[in-house]
Amino acid sequence: MGAIEAIPMSATTQPSTEPETESKEARLKRYLREKASDGELYFKSKFIADDVGLSSKEIGALMVKLSKTATDLEIEKWSYTSATTWRVQSA
Repeated sequence: MGAIEAIPMSATTQPSTEPETESKEARLKRYLREKASDGELYFKSKFIADDVGLSSKEIGALMVKLSKTATDLEIEKWSYTSATTWRVQSA
């Protein structure tokens, strides 16, 4: 029988041992600040999900929280047509 070779695992299959450098809430807030810096921003969660690396469900939950806690942003549920449209602007 032949010798068994060890196959190295790629870095992408290793679990991350580094702490997440930015919380989901902070990442979303930074994104909103940047996008609303020139005025108002209207969006649906599903359209920014890839940009912030979150699911639309996570974004929706965080938007409700941020609408109550973010003092530097004005956040409101603006309309609902198949999904919530959010309006964001700098405070």
